[in-house]
Amino acid sequence: VSSYLSKLISQLHVLFLLFQILGAVILGFGIWILADKTSFIAVLQMSSPSLKTGAYILIGVGALTMLMGFLGCLGAVNEIRCLLGLYFTCLMVILITQVAAGLVIYFQKETVKEELSRIVGNLIENYDPLNYDERNLQDAWDYVQTQIACCGWTGAKDWEKNEFLINQSMTVYPCSCSNSSKDFEADSHFCHLDDPGNGTATYADWPVHEQGCMDGVEKWLKDNLGVILGVCTGVAVVELLGMILSISLCKNIHSEDYTKVPKS
Repeated sequence: VSSYLSKLISQLHVLFLLFQILGAVILGFGIWILADKTSFIAVLQMSSPSLKTGAYILIGVGALTMLMGFLGCLGAVNEIRCLLGLYFTCLMVILITQVAAGLVIYFQKETVKEELSRIVGNLIENYDPLNYDERNLQDAWDYVQTQIACCGWTGAKDWEKNEFLINQSMTVYPCSCSNSSKDFEADSHFCHLDDPGNGTATYADWPVHEQGCMDGVEKWLKDNLGVILGVCTGVAVVELLGMILSISLCKNIHSEDYTKVPKS
């Protein structure tokens, strides 16, 4: 094997290792989405079938990426052009899919925002501490409001649509919205106003956070946008390098030798 081919193969080995790590991360992220029960992702996952489908897609992509790295490594070590060609084709398909998905999300961001508003709005409107079938979903939303220090999706006013609170004349409020940790009552999910006045109240009387969770989620995305874009760019660069090196190696292998395929 020439020194040029040896150099290409060594460079590809590094990329194959990166792809194994990348595949494991994507696979783990997909599993985490399905398993997570305490974050905003959990609220979306339990409320929207599309996110659950997306998690299965991530698991499939992660497994495919790891398999692809293995096949590419096998093709490079044994100088098998068909495996290197398959590796190049799979990389190209994944890269095109990623770019297409990014463009769809960018141009459909208002639709995504409306879908999130609908999901959270239905959750808040139907929130009932006596409904044990939805306890995991409600606990997840309580966790979000507590961690982000927010109330409702656009604000505390969203909770005025909740049937349970309406029946209580709004004299109780979500404990997870409280701006004082001493008010949190984990068993009831709702806290009682200290002074309900004439027996009725509005959300303006509640000692809760003014910020809606939508603003908190958007702020988190803006704060972490650089990291997200950096990771996506890094992945795309690694994929492009893999395509370039694999096709270069494939061109420099003069003939296929299928006798080099390891026998089982």
